[in-house]
Amino acid sequence: MDFTYSIWILLLPLISFLVIGLPEFVNKKYSWSHKTAGLIGTCSLGLVTALSYYTAFQYFTADRLADGTFATFVPYNVTWLPLGHLHFDLGVLLDPISVMMLIVISTVSLMVHIYSFGYMHGEKGFQRYYAFLSLFTMSMLGLVLATNIFQMYMFWELVGVSSYLLIGFYYTLHAAVHASKKAFIVTRFADMFFLIGILIFGYYTGSYNFSFAGHVEYLNGAAAFTTADSARALAAGGMILPTALVLMFIGGAGKSAMFPLHIWLPDAMEGPTPVSALIHAATMVVAGVFQIARLFPVWIEYAPQALEVVVIVGAFTAFYAAAVACAQSDIKRVLAFSTISQIAFMMVALGVCLPGHHGATLDNHAQLGYMASMFHLFTHAMFKACLFLGAGCIIHAVHSNEMSAMGGLRKYMPITHITFLISCLAIAGIPFFSGFSSKDEIITACFEYSPLCGWWMTGVAAMTAFYMFRLYYGIFWGTENKELHAHHTPHEAPVTMTFPLVFLSIVTVGVGVVTTLGGFCDWSWASFGSIVSAAGTAYTVHFDPQVAATSTVIAILSIALATYIYKGEKQPIADKLYATFPRLHRWAYKRFYMDEVYQFVTHKILFRYVSRPVQWIDEKIINGLIDFTAWGANEAGETIRPWQSGDVRQYAVWFITGTVALTLLLLCL
Repeated sequence: MDFTYSIWILLLPLISFLVIGLPEFVNKKYSWSHKTAGLIGTCSLGLVTALSYYTAFQYFTADRLADGTFATFVPYNVTWLPLGHLHFDLGVLLDPISVMMLIVISTVSLMVHIYSFGYMHGEKGFQRYYAFLSLFTMSMLGLVLATNIFQMYMFWELVGVSSYLLIGFYYTLHAAVHASKKAFIVTRFADMFFLIGILIFGYYTGSYNFSFAGHVEYLNGAAAFTTADSARALAAGGMILPTALVLMFIGGAGKSAMFPLHIWLPDAMEGPTPVSALIHAATMVVAGVFQIARLFPVWIEYAPQALEVVVIVGAFTAFYAAAVACAQSDIKRVLAFSTISQIAFMMVALGVCLPGHHGATLDNHAQLGYMASMFHLFTHAMFKACLFLGAGCIIHAVHSNEMSAMGGLRKYMPITHITFLISCLAIAGIPFFSGFSSKDEIITACFEYSPLCGWWMTGVAAMTAFYMFRLYYGIFWGTENKELHAHHTPHEAPVTMTFPLVFLSIVTVGVGVVTTLGGFCDWSWASFGSIVSAAGTAYTVHFDPQVAATSTVIAILSIALATYIYKGEKQPIADKLYATFPRLHRWAYKRFYMDEVYQFVTHKILFRYVSRPVQWIDEKIINGLIDFTAWGANEAGETIRPWQSGDVRQYAVWFITGTVALTLLLLCL
C-alpha cells in the first residue's frame, strides 16, 4: 500500500505559510491582496483535506493484520540527528488515531478558513492572519503524524508559537497582548516538565518510540526506528517510567488547560473568534489528550496505577470548569470553560482505562474509556467548532460578547439559531446527536472504574446541559435588548460564515443518528470502536441501557430547568438565586479567583522572596565579582604600564637594579 503522498499533508500548509507570509514580512508592497491570500490558504487546506480523507479511506478500508489490528505505516522517516545508538527521526506515522486526527484537524481548519473570509473581511493584517492559520494547521498536523516523542515535542512547541501569534493578532490591544503572553508563559512552564519527562524516557529506554512493540511497515525506504531496550525499560518501570509519564502528562495538562494550568484558555478569547474555534475544537487543547492516547501502550504496560493522577485531575477540572461556566456572561468565555470541562471528560476517560476489570490485561471492554475518549474528541471537535463559529456570527451581528446585548436573536438569525441549538443538544448528550454516543460511553467507563467517578461525571454532564441551554436561551430567547437593536438591527451572517455552521451541524446530526442507532442495534459497521480501540481490534459499542437512560433523563431535566429559569423575557428565579447567593455567584464569575491566586503567588511570593534575592545575588555578587576581576586587571595594567615607557635609560636602571637585588638575594642564601 502506497502512502508516500501523505508527506504533502504536512508540506502544503507549510508552503502556504511561506507563500502568504514572506511577502508580508519582507516587504508589504509585494504582499498579496486580501482575496488572493485567503484563496491561497483556503485552497491549500482544501487539498490537505482531500488528501486526509483519501488517506483515511485507503487506510480504514485496507485488510487488517492476522491479529485483527490495523497496520502502522511509516511512509516517510529520516534520521535527523544521530547520537550513537540513539537517533532523532522526522517522518510521518499512520495508525488509527493519527488518521482519525487528520480528519478532525483538516475538516475544522478548512471550515475556519472558509468562515474567516466573511468574519475577517476588511481587517488589517488579513494576509498575516491567513499565514498564521496555515502555520498553526501545519504544526498540529505534524504533531499527530510524528513518528516519535521528540518530533512530537518539536511540533508541540510550534503549536505554542502559532497560538501566541494568533491570540495576539490584535497586537494594538493591551488585552490581546496580555492574553498571548499569558498563554505562552503558562504553556511553556508546563512544557518544561514535558521535556524533562522525554529526556528521562529516552535515557532509560534508549528510544523515543511511542511503544516498544507492534507491527510497523516502512514504506519507500523509510529509516527504521531505534529499537527500545525492553529489559532496561522493564527494570526502570517501577518508578522511573511512571515518573517520566506523569511529567509528560503535566505538559499535556498545560496544553489542554487542565486545573490549575487552565488560566490561559479563557483569556485566549481575545483572539479572533475563528481562532478560538480552531484552538478549542481541533488543535491546541486536544494535544494533551492525544499525547496520552499516543503513549497509552506505555502507560498500560509500565504505569497503569499512575493513570489515577489523570482521573483525579480530569474529574476535578471538569466540575470546576462547569461551575464557572454557569456564571459567565461573555458567550465566548462560557464556551471556553465548556471546552475545559469537555477536554477533562476525555482525560478522565483515558484515566479510567485500568487493566484487569475483566481479568485481562488489555481487554477492549475494560479499555472502553480509550475508545470513548477518542470518539468524544472527534464529536466534540465538530459541535464545539460549530458553537464557536456560531458565537462569531452572533458577535458579528450585535458587536458585543455579552449576553445582555443579545436576547430574541432567533427571529433575526434563523440559520445560526438552528445550528447553535443542534450543537447544544449534542453537547448536552441528547440521543441521536453525536455527543450522546461519545459521552454516554465515557460515563459507562467511569461507572466501571468506580461508582463515585460515574456519578461525579454524570453530575458534570447535567451541569453541561444546564449551562449550555442557559447560554442558548440568553442569546436567542430571553429579553431582547431593543434599545441596542434599534441602533443596529441584527442580521444573519453571509454565506461564507453560515456554510461552515450548516456543514458542521449536519456532521453532528449524521454521526449522532448513525452511532445512536448502531449502539442500540449492535451495528458493528457504525461503531467508532471498529476503527479506534485500545487493543487495536474491532470493538462494537453496546450501550448500557441503565446508564443511557439515566444520563438522558438527567440531561432532559437539566434542559427543562434551564428552560424554566431562562426562557422567558424576565428571569425572576435567576434574579432571586443571585440575590440569595451573591457571594457564590461572584466567586464562580471570578473563576474562584484563580487568576488572583496566581498574581499573589508570582508577585508577592516568587518575585519578592525568590526573584529579588536572586537579582541581588546576580547584581552584587556575580556581577560584582566579574566587575572586580575587570577592575583588578585594569589597575594592574595601569600600575605596570610605566615600565613600558620606551626610555632605554629607564630600562637600564631597572636592569641594573634587578641584577643587584638578585645578586644580594643569592649571597644572603
